[in-house]
Amino acid sequence: MKSLRYLNKYLVKYKWRLLLGILFIAISNVFKIFPAQIIRYAFDIVKETIVQYQVLNGTYFHADFYAVLSKMLLLFGGFVLLMALMNGLFLFFTRQTIIVMSRLIEYDLKNEVFKHYQDLSLAFYKRNNTGDLMNRISEDVSKVRMYLGPAIMYTLNLIVLFVLVISTMISVNAKLTLYVLTPLPLLSISIYYVSNIINIKSEKVQRQLSNISTFVQEAFSGIRVLKAYNINMEREKAFLEETETYKNKNLELVKVNALFQPLMILLIGLSTILTIYIGGELAISGEITTGNIAEFVIYVNMLTWPVAALGWVTSLTQRAAASQERINEFLQSEPEIKNHIHTDTPIEGNIEFKDVHFVYPDSGIEALKGVNFSIKAGESLAVIGRTGSGKTTIANLIGRLFDPTQGEIRVDNKPIREFNLNQLRRSIGYVPQEVFLFSDTIENNVAFGLDLTKDNLKAVEQATKDAQVYHNITEFPKGFQTELGERGITLSGGQKQRLSIARALIKKPKILIFDDCLSAVDTQTEERILTNLKRIMKGRSSVIISHRVSSVKHCDQIIVLDDGKIVERGNHAELLSKKGVYSDLHEQQLLEEQEA
Repeated sequence: MKSLRYLNKYLVKYKWRLLLGILFIAISNVFKIFPAQIIRYAFDIVKETIVQYQVLNGTYFHADFYAVLSKMLLLFGGFVLLMALMNGLFLFFTRQTIIVMSRLIEYDLKNEVFKHYQDLSLAFYKRNNTGDLMNRISEDVSKVRMYLGPAIMYTLNLIVLFVLVISTMISVNAKLTLYVLTPLPLLSISIYYVSNIINIKSEKVQRQLSNISTFVQEAFSGIRVLKAYNINMEREKAFLEETETYKNKNLELVKVNALFQPLMILLIGLSTILTIYIGGELAISGEITTGNIAEFVIYVNMLTWPVAALGWVTSLTQRAAASQERINEFLQSEPEIKNHIHTDTPIEGNIEFKDVHFVYPDSGIEALKGVNFSIKAGESLAVIGRTGSGKTTIANLIGRLFDPTQGEIRVDNKPIREFNLNQLRRSIGYVPQEVFLFSDTIENNVAFGLDLTKDNLKAVEQATKDAQVYHNITEFPKGFQTELGERGITLSGGQKQRLSIARALIKKPKILIFDDCLSAVDTQTEERILTNLKRIMKGRSSVIISHRVSSVKHCDQIIVLDDGKIVERGNHAELLSKKGVYSDLHEQQLLEEQEA
């Protein structure tokens, strides 16, 4: 239950709903107890009047006495019906407070988990599967909601009902009450041991469900690869194995519950038998009336469902505890990249790397080794090199997706950590190597960094013209309102890259970063895009990362990376004259173009 303590802050937040719920539970249970007492009076009256009724048989008063008795019993029946209606009304109010409270907490908790996901660093997402992340914010939060709603409601109902019923039973006859409650300690011990088993098995079920979610998410995301390699059957078999494991773990949990429920019903049934047997002896001895026996039987049956539901509530609570523990694992994760500054400082675009080293925390790969360079505001820098040389790492460090292991990054002569992280990223237009488009319209994908409540169509059109994708969009039947599939699956690779470029340009940022974003376009389109970029890049600091010389030859400064180190630097003409790595890449790519 320690993991569920985290939810106490939400119970405090909605304390008035909870307190009203407890009040309504108490009132509904009062109306639940009254019918048993009315039935006791009815039994006793019938017993007392039977003799009188037999004595008056055949007399003038016999019919009148029967009519009076009938009206009295109908009145008792009416009172029982009225009490049932009032009980139902306040039970409705109970659900409107406690169940609604659980839904509000579910809403708050999901938003808290999602916000924390947003705050966590990129390294966190490299360590965890998407399916597992999704499962914790959906399935796990839903199970926690069942604890906050039905579990709390039925537990409070059981406590209030026990207090009211047992106090009433003791006031009638303490000896009979003691016998009736004898099976309850056995029930408590059973719950204690079984709940531990339920907790362990529930956690295993939840973890296996996360595995299934991850498997399915990867299958849907990589459906093109699955079909291209024709391994549908193999993946189906693998999925069958995962679901078979999930089924077996669930069946183990069901078996525990299946044994638990009959045990509770047996113990409750034992209480009923004791009530009738011991109650009968006490009635014969004159200590209680037959109406009291009927009353006690009703009380025992009244306790049957809440006590029987105790096993279900225990299961809900244990599952919620297992789920909340998984949620807490992430909520207690601290982001590696923290924003300590909350005031905005204007950014001009000067960037400086001073002896920067970077080692990826999970793999231990040293991506950068003592990198030094500087860009003045409005200048362009090209980073070129072979695959794995550390080019993308530079882009990640400028956007503070990671912090350097050693060395310092400065922006406008200030350490990058001294800028508001949100403002820094708003000042950067970033086109990543792996393009990601959302399942939305083309217009909303391009205007992603802008206020979507405003009319941005003119800005979107201009950005797509600059990215050389405008004419492709106008050829679609719905134009800019065309809905894209997941990850932009309905577009070609080149179209996706150009839309991603348009999304970066529309922000009009102070710093532009293009991470190998022209690899999927042909040479002529690349030339047109670069011509547009020269105009757009004026007055903005630009970092162009590429493995193609044609993409970077116009830049003010070019650095060549190899194995995380800068091996050459200069402009296009200077590097060609050195006859080094850059010159070799240039000649090699010229030959490839001629052969093509």
